[in-house]
Amino acid sequence: MPNITAQQVSLNSTPSKPINTIVFDLGDVLFTWSASTPKSPLPAKVVRNILRSVNWFEYEKGNISEEEAYSLVGQEFNVSAADVKTAFEAARDSLQSDPQMLEVIKELRKKGITIYAMSNISAPDYEVLKTKAAPEEWALFDHTFTSAAAHERKPNIGFFKHVIDNAGIDPTTTVFVDDKLENVLSARSFGMHGIVFEDKSKVIQELKNLCFDPIERGKEFLESHKKKLNSVTSNNIELSENFAQLLILEATGDKSLVDYIKYSGQFNFFQNGGVLTTEQFPNDLDTTSIGLTVSDHVDNATKHRVMDEMLKYRNSDGIIQVYFDHTRPRIDPVVCVNVLTLFYENGRGHELSATLDWVKQVLINRAYIAGTYYYATADLFLFFLSRLIEVAPEIRPSIVPLFRERVMERFGAEADALSLAARIIAASVVDIIDERDLETLRSMQGVDGGWANGWFYKYGASGILIKNDGVTTAWAMRAIRQVRALRKRQVQPASAAPPSILSSVYQLSSAIFHIIPRFISPFYT
Repeated sequence: MPNITAQQVSLNSTPSKPINTIVFDLGDVLFTWSASTPKSPLPAKVVRNILRSVNWFEYEKGNISEEEAYSLVGQEFNVSAADVKTAFEAARDSLQSDPQMLEVIKELRKKGITIYAMSNISAPDYEVLKTKAAPEEWALFDHTFTSAAAHERKPNIGFFKHVIDNAGIDPTTTVFVDDKLENVLSARSFGMHGIVFEDKSKVIQELKNLCFDPIERGKEFLESHKKKLNSVTSNNIELSENFAQLLILEATGDKSLVDYIKYSGQFNFFQNGGVLTTEQFPNDLDTTSIGLTVSDHVDNATKHRVMDEMLKYRNSDGIIQVYFDHTRPRIDPVVCVNVLTLFYENGRGHELSATLDWVKQVLINRAYIAGTYYYATADLFLFFLSRLIEVAPEIRPSIVPLFRERVMERFGAEADALSLAARIIAASVVDIIDERDLETLRSMQGVDGGWANGWFYKYGASGILIKNDGVTTAWAMRAIRQVRALRKRQVQPASAAPPSILSSVYQLSSAIFHIIPRFISPFYT
């Protein structure tokens, strides 16, 4: 199969090569200070205006002395040089390091990342700054580049050239962190990945997402919450249910993470009776199908007995229903897909031809676009349909061509982390890499290593939503892993693609993807 590539350009894109260097600004990033202190004779606005003056810039570049700077800016702003000196001595006294950011730097260094500091600062102010952190904290930096020593200052590109040349860094494997956009823009112009320091928690999240392996971090999250990966409703009620546990098991292959009931036949969604619904909740064909395809404790004879029972729960159109309960005659295309997956995996798919026909119509006419009765989003339908495609080669000729189109139509659509992961996995099953959404998914990984807030399914009558961060994290990890596997199997250049295929790709302007030979690897190693 030909490989078709479209390159996405983004200032905040995930680097193609691993990050090995970070350059931090000092003021308002690693050290905080105040322009307004009780000891200062000047208003904070005047102090900040002085810091933006040409004369102060020359002082920071080491071109004039401290006394000259105080005198010149005093004249410029119609204040006394003595008051300028007192105001900046007070500002120096307010300097303090940020312990949380220094801890992040320690983590980064443990990963083998080189750390530099780059600051617009005069020589006298730098001498004071060095007293504001312990020697072991300054030792976290491989070198500190100051404007006074370089005789250049940010955002001038000369200062960046000085740092790049003297540190011998590769800009494409370097992150630059600064509180001023103009400085970050200059760094980006060299090919660095720039982060504007506006929200400390978001900066820490982005640094971890850029510098640490997402799968390893995801594993740490799952293992730290194992056996406690419960679902939560949109009205903040915790649920102990089997469905999410089975999906985590399928995505990771790790039984130690999950806690579900090993039924001898039919499965129930809830573990301890219905919640926010009838307490005596009936067994359902959806959870049962997932349970029989994922768990390994049920023998083949029992599986076929349960499938025989399922066939009794088709409606007058021959479409499989949701519950083992004739008083709840409901249908849902995702449930149909999951039952079909069970039947095809066990050589009995032909027995549900009417159900398959309806699923095809749902796909053809995009009936899933706003989600389904029990599932929150369109991407979830496509994900579960990709599971069916994997186990049913006999239906691929009639479904896969259209399925590819429908998946690519979703590329770039706004979605939560769960739906993005579902979309990326579905695309990978038919040999497509959804680069655009993969980048967004990577950016959503939390500081704790998990992916959160992915709405999965819902109560049909009330519309109350259910999420499970364990499923979202496990699927995000699987999505990243499958994309990595597909990339490794790339064997044919993009130029080999037939013109007819290229034309169809470019018509989908939002689709950023690769088509490469199929390769499916274990999800959790």
